[in-house]
Amino acid sequence: MYFNLYEDVNKHWRWTLYASNGRKIANSGEGYWNKADCLAAINLVKGSGPAPVR
Repeated sequence: MYFNLYEDVNKHWRWTLYASNGRKIANSGEGYWNKADCLAAINLVKGSGPAPVR
């Protein structure tokens, strides 16, 4: 899996998570003004592995 970090046409930072087969499995759902904020959101997703499913 890998994250793709990019700047959209409105100059907002976004991310997309891709599976190892190249398929999109998640995205940021919103744009971030600052690249650092977008990277922080990626780290939140990375750290949510042990979160329970409800």
